[in-house]
Amino acid sequence: MRQRAFQAVIAGGILAGFGGVFIKSMTMPATSITFARTLVPVLATGLWMAFTGVSFLRGNYKMMLLGSLLNGIRLYLFVLAFVYTSIGNGIIMFYTWPIFTTIFGVIILKERATRRQVLLLALAFSGIVIAYSDQQFSLQNDDLLGMTSAVAAAFIYSISVIIFKKESSIYHPNELIFYQNLLAPFIYLPFVLVEPLPSFDNLALGAGYGVVLGLVVFYLFFYALKRIEASLASTLAYIEVASALVISYLWFGDILSWPMIIGGALIVTSTILLVRSR
Repeated sequence: MRQRAFQAVIAGGILAGFGGVFIKSMTMPATSITFARTLVPVLATGLWMAFTGVSFLRGNYKMMLLGSLLNGIRLYLFVLAFVYTSIGNGIIMFYTWPIFTTIFGVIILKERATRRQVLLLALAFSGIVIAYSDQQFSLQNDDLLGMTSAVAAAFIYSISVIIFKKESSIYHPNELIFYQNLLAPFIYLPFVLVEPLPSFDNLALGAGYGVVLGLVVFYLFFYALKRIEASLASTLAYIEVASALVISYLWFGDILSWPMIIGGALIVTSTILLVRSR
């Protein structure tokens, strides 16, 4: 059973690494990509809830809707990051989210921060500084805009993780996926209606992005989460970073700069240790 859980997390992490490829392969605005990414899982899990008789508004649904709103904003920033910068830069900067989760865990959940966690946070932030060190601070710098969008997405995602963590015990994984994506299609629909109609290729890629990243990856992660420790599952999920880096190199020929390699190594190492220490 544990072996299958390990395989599920690893498979999910590898598949998640293709997220940047989906985004960069679509010639649609970020709002349309986010709409497609969230509409598919909402429809799929919504149908499951309807057929199984699960109430659409149960438990602390108001807090879950707040988490859904934050996740909708986060997904747009996540897409924007890959539009403006390379897959490697974007995924490394997004994986700063456990740093913010640890901080908010102390502030919101009143969790105690150990000296080791404080040192790891300092190490992670030094990695962010190093990663940014070769960027020119200009509104014309696409890499800077993309990396900043990824960090902003990580910041917002860390808050939504806290919300879903507090409320997840009474919900089925499919319900969590439903709430995560529920509000985004409504938020971005007005933008989609005034944008040019996407081509068939873009529609197919958008649907594929929603199925792979919105449904399959999260289902695999939640499947594993029921069978192995959360800290272990979260650590194994970091294979997404390695997967994205390999895929970006093979698919697009992306090469990381030395500051990003050094800073990224500090970020990934310290955040893995942070996750393991919780």
